[in-house]
Amino acid sequence: MHIHILGICGTFMGGIAALARECGHKVTGCDANVYPPMSEQLRGLDVDVVEGYTANQLARKPDLFVIGNVVSRGNPLVEAILDDGARYTSGPQWLADNLLHDRHVLAVAGTHGKTTTAAMLAWTLEHAGLQPGFLVGGVPMNFDVSARLGQPKSGGIPGARAPFVIEADEYDTAFFDKRSKFVHYRPRTVILNNLEFDHADIFDNVQAIERQFHHLVRTVPASGRLVVNAQDERLQRVLEQGCWSEVVRFGARKEEPGVLRARGEPHTFDVLRGGLRVAQVEWPLLGEHNQLNALATIAAAEHVGVAADVAGNALRDFHNVKRRLELIGTVAGVSVYDDFAHHPTAMHTTVNGLRRRVGRSRIIAVFEPRSNTMKLGTMKEQLPWSLEEADLAYCHSGGLTWDAAQALAPMGEQARVCGSIDELVTQVVDAAQAGDHILCMSNGGFGGVHNKLLAALATKL
Repeated sequence: MHIHILGICGTFMGGIAALARECGHKVTGCDANVYPPMSEQLRGLDVDVVEGYTANQLARKPDLFVIGNVVSRGNPLVEAILDDGARYTSGPQWLADNLLHDRHVLAVAGTHGKTTTAAMLAWTLEHAGLQPGFLVGGVPMNFDVSARLGQPKSGGIPGARAPFVIEADEYDTAFFDKRSKFVHYRPRTVILNNLEFDHADIFDNVQAIERQFHHLVRTVPASGRLVVNAQDERLQRVLEQGCWSEVVRFGARKEEPGVLRARGEPHTFDVLRGGLRVAQVEWPLLGEHNQLNALATIAAAEHVGVAADVAGNALRDFHNVKRRLELIGTVAGVSVYDDFAHHPTAMHTTVNGLRRRVGRSRIIAVFEPRSNTMKLGTMKEQLPWSLEEADLAYCHSGGLTWDAAQALAPMGEQARVCGSIDELVTQVVDAAQAGDHILCMSNGGFGGVHNKLLAALATKL
């Protein structure tokens, strides 16, 4: 079958492309913006990618168009597909119909940490010999691909299903299906990491998001398991709307029967169930958020037969995901990092994680409010808080309809606003000193700012 994917360079749709290729289908696609890491993955898969959504792509006559939620009505190719009566579906529906119906799906949901936790869980199952399939919204460095089929059989265990780990996003499915993506997946194990207001372009308030999370809970069978962050009151409200499955909580501040908690620092800690130590984790990751991600991973892996101590050992060899505090390069003592953070809470967590790593060395935060929520200015008041541990902060304000300088005014001289990438690079390089750490945060390609900074630093320093 020939499948043509609209929005193919998004991390999710790029994963669909990889899975479809592995299934033996011919895959082509298109996107408005083509940038790493998906552009590199697609090139490695020998997938033909067209830049733009021109209507003449209909002449390729694929058997099926798979349409990502990045495109909407008025898109030239979408309009041509509708006029022609061509067959089309969404990415989540394609997954449900073709891959997930006979698998033990382990879904990782939450406002933050989905990608990292899904990668952790996939690696933990791989380390345990289960050869899971997975689709992660990034590229796990333990695998170097964002998606794979894995072992489609259960290994001969009666009644067992082969595991498939999927990052379960609450964002809507497609222009023709406004349900959250994750309601398509029919998981047997679900991690609910956290819940916070986001996606202001499609949700009116946090209660609307809680309702979607409960729709996910409704799809889990009675034999299934919900792995729930005990610290998050909004998730407790979700469960109060109705729950029909086993609930395993993690992250309690004090000892509670049956609840997984951590004792120790985020980089080396014991995992306790009640008062009993069941695992130990020693790894290079920092931050309480990653400690919580590890607890969730261990509880979910147990549901497919991986003992807690085995999962703890697996996490020692976990190497995180590309674009998660990823060091891009160092020039004359100045290090440049790339991170996917775009929500203020994620930005705050990322800056804090780097602060823990570099101590008193200067951190220069460079960011662009690129997500739909941030473009709307819904959370602009939280930006000073999100950047409080940085020594300097530079905002790329191109395309914004709200005043970034005004939003960052509480930071005083600590914050600067630049209207173009070139201006931003010039100002950052002028301010940089040997020993600095430049942290670039965006959920897009950020105009290649990372390499531009390294090149300019090489000239200056």
